[in-house]
Amino acid sequence: MTPATRVIVGMSGGVDSSISAHLLLQQGYRVEGLFMKNWDEDDGTEYCTAMTDLADAQSVCDRLGIRLHTANFAAEYWDSVFQHFLAEYRAHRTPNPDVLCNREIKFKVFLDYADALGGEYIATGHYARTQQQENQTWLLKGLDRNKDQSYFLHQVPEAALRRTLFPLGELHKPQVRALAAQLGLVNKDKRDSTGICFIGERRFADFLKTYLPAQPGEMRSWKGDYLGQHQGLMYYTYGQRQGLGVGGVAGYPEQAWYVLEKNIQDNILVLGQEGDPGLFHQALEMRDLVLINYPDPPSQFRCQAKTRYRQPDQTCQVNYQAKSSNWRVDFAQPQRAITPGQYLVLYDGDHCLGGGVIETRL
Repeated sequence: MTPATRVIVGMSGGVDSSISAHLLLQQGYRVEGLFMKNWDEDDGTEYCTAMTDLADAQSVCDRLGIRLHTANFAAEYWDSVFQHFLAEYRAHRTPNPDVLCNREIKFKVFLDYADALGGEYIATGHYARTQQQENQTWLLKGLDRNKDQSYFLHQVPEAALRRTLFPLGELHKPQVRALAAQLGLVNKDKRDSTGICFIGERRFADFLKTYLPAQPGEMRSWKGDYLGQHQGLMYYTYGQRQGLGVGGVAGYPEQAWYVLEKNIQDNILVLGQEGDPGLFHQALEMRDLVLINYPDPPSQFRCQAKTRYRQPDQTCQVNYQAKSSNWRVDFAQPQRAITPGQYLVLYDGDHCLGGGVIETRL
């Protein structure tokens, strides 16, 4: 790789991708930006930030003196990400569309588009690092552990990582903000995007019910006592505390209630309190395991894992189950609110090994 290499930066309109472009320019690369529109709003502009984000991206590119391309990947997003999102909620699982968006859109469709633009590499504002080792590209955690995004990148194939630059991997977020202020970028104080991109600021339940019919039912304690009505099992996730609407219940401690289980057959949401059985599990079964640097994974190995983003790494043992073709993962310590449909991401220290989909708790 030489500094004259052409790099296409995915410009979101946010501060992270903006500083990524700046840093690459400072290093001598030939930089161009690409703004990706991944969702076509059909319910007005109240929740859509695409126009504002595009304006911010254009302002930054003008300030940096680079060209900004635009592309609409909404059709690809619908087919590869959103349809899967709906199917998982229909099956009462809780998916993570950001992981699929990275694998299918940002590091596949975007990479192909960058090829057409003559880009030799792509770059994003993710807080992650790569390392060349034994003719392979390894995915590493970002140095800023509060912002590390390797969890969301664990499904990106090695071939795509080989052509990707992560300029923010060695930086901490306050440094990025400071650089944006020094450059006088329009988005220097813009808050980070949170939540699922196509939902925006609207209530999740309101969005979901436009695509999937709600089926209200009973909420009961793990002992079987009636606690109230739920709005539909798909609106709740394991370990959820907020939005249950359960107050003091006779015969139970004055403690918070949590979602323990979804009884799909009887349409019952099972709740419990701290210490009740079902909030913690010692093991899980995982499907569709993909290891970035090991196309033929061993049948058993020890590593660390996260059952959700921002969770500290947990020591575990991974074993292949020939009968189901899935993988059993046993943890050294019981894990709180393991959620089917979410991703289990595996690590060896800073090295992100890959991961798979949580099928069930054991």
